[in-house]
Amino acid sequence: MTRTASDPTLEEACVARGMRMTDQRRIIARIIEAASDHPDVEELYRRASAIDARISLSTVYRTVNLFEEAGLVTKHDFKDGRARFELIPDEHHDHLIDIRSGKVIEFRNEEIEAIQELIAKRLGYKLVDHRLELYAVPLDDRQSAKD
Repeated sequence: MTRTASDPTLEEACVARGMRMTDQRRIIARIIEAASDHPDVEELYRRASAIDARISLSTVYRTVNLFEEAGLVTKHDFKDGRARFELIPDEHHDHLIDIRSGKVIEFRNEEIEAIQELIAKRLGYKLVDHRLELYAVPLDDRQSAKD
C-alpha cells in the first residue's frame, strides 16, 4: 500500500483518536507502517525488540489489538495459523498467497470487482465489502509435480 505525504501516519492517526502513544507503541506503529509483508505478531515482536529490547510479546499483542479496534489496521487469516496485519488500505485490494513460501501478493483486478458487483446485484443485493484471497503455488512447482 502506498501512502502519500498528505496521509497521516499510523502514529498520527492514533493520536487523532486520543490514544496515548508510548515509545513502544510508536515503534510498533512505525514497524507496521513500514511492513510490506503482512507480518504476524511474532514477526512484529522480532522487529520491535531489535529496536527496543524492553518491548514484550504481550505489548505487541495488546498494541495490534488496540490498533485493530480503532480501525487502523486489519487482521488477515491466510490459513497458515497466524494472524497477519496490515494498515487499513486507502484503496481496496485482494491477496494472492503463495502456500509454499507464505509470500503475500496484493493485487487489484477491475474485472473481478465488476463480476462481484454483478453477482450481488443479480441476487438482489448491493455489495458493501468483500475479501478475496487466492491460494496458489508457483507454476514451476505445479509442472514439476506432474512429472
